[in-house]
Amino acid sequence: EGHQVRGTTRTGNRLGQIEAAGAEAVVADPYRLATVTPLLEGVSVVVWPMGSATGTADEIDAVHTTRLETLLTKLVDSGVRGLVYEATGSVRGDLLRQGAAQVRKSGEWFRMPVEVVEHDPADHDGWTAAMSAAVGRILDA
Repeated sequence: EGHQVRGTTRTGNRLGQIEAAGAEAVVADPYRLATVTPLLEGVSVVVWPMGSATGTADEIDAVHTTRLETLLTKLVDSGVRGLVYEATGSVRGDLLRQGAAQVRKSGEWFRMPVEVVEHDPADHDGWTAAMSAAVGRILDA
């Protein structure tokens, strides 16, 4: 819809796929926020699509708990207007619910627009529409 998109991947082997989708592709690891936060400059909305994240159990837990909480805190002092959190996928349901609760709590606490998307990512077209609509609501807030 005319928005500039920056897509991240933990390894360089997916950069081509991201670029083919029309996004600026960069390497960044959500487990290591120091690789993510420098990329926030010029970003209006952060999309945290980690509902089917892969990695070690500790890494997956962290991107839905400690790393997510830290990121939300850092967004307050950035130019980012809000965050979209993916709360459905292959990650444990209790972890996704915990992440969604943290996002909502931070949104209220920091008076920052947030969206929690619970659309099944297996329905790619529906998921894409739900995520796009969530970004739109934040931009309109």
